[in-house]
Amino acid sequence: MPAAAPAYTPPRTADRHRPQPWPHPPHCLPAARLQEPPENARITVAGLVILRQRPGTAKGVIFVTLEDETGIVNVIVWRKIYEAFRRAVISGRMLRVTGWLQRAHSVTHVIAEDVEDISPMLDLLLADQGRQDDPAFADGPELG
Repeated sequence: MPAAAPAYTPPRTADRHRPQPWPHPPHCLPAARLQEPPENARITVAGLVILRQRPGTAKGVIFVTLEDETGIVNVIVWRKIYEAFRRAVISGRMLRVTGWLQRAHSVTHVIAEDVEDISPMLDLLLADQGRQDDPAFADGPELG
């Protein structure tokens, strides 16, 4: 397990107007900004699950690839974390993962510490939210 990074503390009143270097948990860091935090920083990422791999030679490790609107994120789920969040890891279509940032051989990974299935948020994309006036969502002709 990587050395523990200092816990995030809210900025002092004088510092609140300065932009923070990257979103700290529970806020999600977009894939395009993974190069900003230092190694071993505690971050949260979220995205659609586009790949799950559990190689037989990996001794129980699961590799998950998430995709957000800016790119992809590689997540490593160790056996102990998998056992704690089994349902989310196996069946989640969209996940929020909090963990430690690791860089090795020009590849960036998130070592999962907490995995949350946020798949129900996908349904929000289908909800009618003022779409009746938007031509992109106009009713199509009846299919016969």
